[in-house]
Amino acid sequence: MNDLKLWYEGPAAGWAQGLPLGNGRIGGVIISAPHKEVWSLTEVTYWSGQAEPCHGRSNTKQDLERMRERFFAGDYAAGDKLAKEHLQPPKRNFGTNLSLCDIILEWPAAASEGGAEMRRELDLQQAEARSAGTMNGYRFERETFISHADDLMVSRLWSEDPAGLSFTLRLEGRTEEFGSEAREPDMLAFAGKAVETVHSDGTCGVSCSGAVRVQARGGSMLASSGMIRVEQAEEVWVYTAVHTDYRQQDDAWRDAGFRQLEQALGKGYDRLKADHAADYRPLLERVRLDLGTSAAAGLPTDERMRRFRAGQTDDPALFAIFFQYGRYLMIAGSRQDSPLPLHLQGIWNDGEACRMGWSCDYHLDINTQMNYFPAEIAHLGDSHEPLMRYVRELAQAGRSAARQYYDAEGWVAHVFSNVWGFCSPGWETSWGLNVTGGLWLATHMMEHYEYGLDDMFLAEEAYPVLKAAAAFFLDYMTVHPEFGWLVTGPSNSPENSFYPGSPEEGAQQLSMGPTMDQVLVRDLFTFCLNAARKLDVDAELQRKWEHAISLLPPLQVGRRGQLQEWLKDYGEAQPEHRHLAHLFALYPGSQITPHHTPALAEASRVTLQNRMERIDLEDVEFTAALFGLFFARLHDASQAEHHIAHLIGELCLDNMLTYSKSGIAGAETNIFVIDGNFGGTAAITEMLLQSHAGEIHLLPALPDSWPDGEVRGLRAKGNMEVDLAWKHGKLVQARIQALSGGTVQVYCGDRSVALNLTAGEVHTLDGALAANTAAGRTS
Repeated sequence: MNDLKLWYEGPAAGWAQGLPLGNGRIGGVIISAPHKEVWSLTEVTYWSGQAEPCHGRSNTKQDLERMRERFFAGDYAAGDKLAKEHLQPPKRNFGTNLSLCDIILEWPAAASEGGAEMRRELDLQQAEARSAGTMNGYRFERETFISHADDLMVSRLWSEDPAGLSFTLRLEGRTEEFGSEAREPDMLAFAGKAVETVHSDGTCGVSCSGAVRVQARGGSMLASSGMIRVEQAEEVWVYTAVHTDYRQQDDAWRDAGFRQLEQALGKGYDRLKADHAADYRPLLERVRLDLGTSAAAGLPTDERMRRFRAGQTDDPALFAIFFQYGRYLMIAGSRQDSPLPLHLQGIWNDGEACRMGWSCDYHLDINTQMNYFPAEIAHLGDSHEPLMRYVRELAQAGRSAARQYYDAEGWVAHVFSNVWGFCSPGWETSWGLNVTGGLWLATHMMEHYEYGLDDMFLAEEAYPVLKAAAAFFLDYMTVHPEFGWLVTGPSNSPENSFYPGSPEEGAQQLSMGPTMDQVLVRDLFTFCLNAARKLDVDAELQRKWEHAISLLPPLQVGRRGQLQEWLKDYGEAQPEHRHLAHLFALYPGSQITPHHTPALAEASRVTLQNRMERIDLEDVEFTAALFGLFFARLHDASQAEHHIAHLIGELCLDNMLTYSKSGIAGAETNIFVIDGNFGGTAAITEMLLQSHAGEIHLLPALPDSWPDGEVRGLRAKGNMEVDLAWKHGKLVQARIQALSGGTVQVYCGDRSVALNLTAGEVHTLDGALAANTAAGRTS
C-alpha cells in the first residue's frame, strides 16, 4: 500500500484541485499554493433551516381513493391534478448544509529572483495532505490532518529559512452572520450562524463557535484586526476546533473548542499526529488491494486520469487507488460516532449546490444510498452506523407524514430529507412523490444485518424500524382492479417520466405500482417475515406478510425486451434519463441474478444498452457508477471496467472527487457530488466479490486488464471475510473466514462448492475450489 497517494505537480488552482480531509464531523479541503494556502472548513451539522411540522392538508383514505380512481381509469392528468392538491406541500425552511469558513494563509509576494515550485499530495495511508517545494529560493514543507482521536484540524508549517515563515492568517466566512476576532496574541475566535435564502427564509439555522490557534518556534506573533501575523518563525503549528449548537441542551458547546485547543498545545504536534494515525490506519488497512502496476504509475494523479479520458486505461493501479480513495473518503466522512451521515457532498461543501435549487441534503432516490454502497463489503460497517441512527430517527419523524398524507399507520419518507426530520413529499409531484424513498434508505438496515448477523441489532433496531415501514405499506397499498396485484401509488419512478398514450398526449410522472416500489416492498415484506420467524414473534403479521407477498406484481419484460420501469409497458418520455431505479432488483437487491433469473438478467442488460445507445444520455457520476455496478452483477467484466474508467477519467475533478455535469437536473455548473466515489468503489469491489441469498461469487467480473492481483479483507454476507489471489485471470486461492456458523454456496466461473461454516474456521480454496479447512485465521 506504499503508493496510496494522490499527488500533483504545481499549486492548486481552486477547490476542485484541493485535497479533502475529515474526521467524520469536521471536513477540510486544502487548497495549497506556495504563497497562499486556503483551508476550506466544513462541519456536518452546520445546517440552515429548522424543524417544522408536516405542511399541507390532512388527507383521508377517501382522498387517496379518488386520486387512484383517476389513475386506474387512465386519466393521468386528472390524477396528477388531485395529487398536486393533496400531496404537494409548500417549500419552507428545509435548509441545507453550509460551509463554515476559509482559513487563509498568505505570504509576501515573490521576489523578482527565484521562482516557486511545489508538489502536493494526499497520503491515503496517513490521512494527511502535504505540500513541499521551493519559494524565493528556500524549501518549505506543510502538512495537515483532521484528527478523529482529538477532534480538531492540525497543521505544521516549516521552512529552511525563517523568511519562509513570515505570513498572515485570517478567516473568511461563507455567510453574512459570521465573524472573527483576536482573543490572544496567538488565537482567532470565530462564531457564525448557518443562514441563507435559497432553501430557507434567511433567519433560521445552526450556530457555530470555534477558534484557530497558532504556535510557533522562534520568531514573533501578533493577533489583531481579525488577523494573526507570524514573523521569521522556524516552525509553526496551527490548531483549529469548532462546534455547533445542533441538538445541544446547554451552552457548553460554545467553549468546547477553546478547551480542545488548550489540550492540543499541551499534547504537542507529534503526539497528536501519532494518535491520529493510530486511530485511522487500522480502518484503512482492513482491506488491501493489488491490481498490478503499469508504466503510468510514476505520473501525477491528474495526468493518469487524463490518460483514462483519452482511452488509455492500461493502469490497473489507478483503479486500486480510486477504490481505496473511496474507502478513505468513507472513513474521513462517516465514523461510528459521527452525529450525521454523509450528505450529497459527504461532509465537504464547495458552495455550488447550496446557491441554487440543489441542496447539500439527504437525497433518498439514489444519492444517500449510494454513499453507503461500499460500507459493508469494503469492511467499513462501523462507518454505516450514523446512517442506521438517522434511519431510526427518520422512522419516528415519518409517522406524522404517514398519518397526514395517507391516513396510514407506520412511517414514510419521500424523495429527500434533512437534519430536521423532513419526511413530506417534495414540493413538486413530478419528482417529489417518491413514496419509497425512506424505505430504500431503510434497506441499509437489512444490509447491515445480513453482513454482520448481529441478532441484537436485528431485534432492537432493524426489525422495529422495518416492521413499522411494513405497517405503512400494508395499510397504504391497494389492489389493482385490472390485475389483482397489490400496488403502491400514486408514486413515481425517480425522477423519470413516461407516455401513457401517444407522445402527442403528453408525458406523465405519476402512476400506480412503479417497478422500484414493488421491488422494495417485496424485499421489505420478505425481510420482515424472515426476521419475525427468526425472532419467533408476530405470528399474525407473518401471515399478513406472506399473503401480501403473494399479491405483489412480478417483474416484467417489455415489448422492446427491456425490464419494465412501470407496471404497464409505457413509452419512455426520457429514454436518456440518468436514473435507473427499477434496476434495484439487480443491484443492490438480488431479485435478478444471472444464475437464477437469466431472462430478467437479459432484460436488465437490454435496459442498460438502450440507455447507453443514447447520444444524449444524461452522463453523471452516479449513472456511470450504476452502469459499473449493474454490469458487474451481470458478470460483464469489460463493460463494468469501461464505465468505471469513464467515471474516473471523465466525471472526476482533478482531486478525484466525482461530479455531475452542468446542464443536467438544473445544474448550473459542474457540481461535486460524492456518491460517484462511493459507487465506483462499490463497483470495483463487486467485480471481485459478490454475495447474496446464501451465495458467494469469486471474481465474477474480473477484466482482462487486471490479470494478476490480490485482495484481502473484503466482507461477504453471512458474516465472513474473504481474501482472493489470482494469476493470468484465474483464481489461485480464496480464503474465507467464517465469523458465524451457517452454509454458503461458493461460485467461481462454472465451478461451485458448498461450505458448512463454523465460527472461527478458515476455509482455503484453490483455483478448482477444492477446500482445506483450518481453525482460526492464519496470515
